[in-house]
Amino acid sequence: MKTLRYAFWGLVALCLVLVGLANTEVVLLRAMPPALASLLGISPDIEIPLFMAIFLGVGVGLFIGFLWEWIREHKNRAEGRAKAREAAQLRRELDRLKDMDGDGKDDVLQLVERT
Repeated sequence: MKTLRYAFWGLVALCLVLVGLANTEVVLLRAMPPALASLLGISPDIEIPLFMAIFLGVGVGLFIGFLWEWIREHKNRAEGRAKAREAAQLRRELDRLKDMDGDGKDDVLQLVERT
């Protein structure tokens, strides 16, 4: 199974390298339209290779997706923590009830030993 996983990630890496080599020309990325940039007097432009623009776009998209999912799952994580606290409390109460006389021995075994 590890071989299959390594082969898959090797194929992904090969594809990324091929995309990078095929898209080395420099492109101009603009953060806002030229009309708005001239109106505001700022022009946040950057020139980078096309493969970097592609990879940055994919990376930012993945980050936004992971963040969105993490925020969406907050309710489930909080509920899981509450259930874990409740289970720990019930486990402590069960241990306390098993040992009502406080000597640390099993009550059933004490009853059997008495007879």
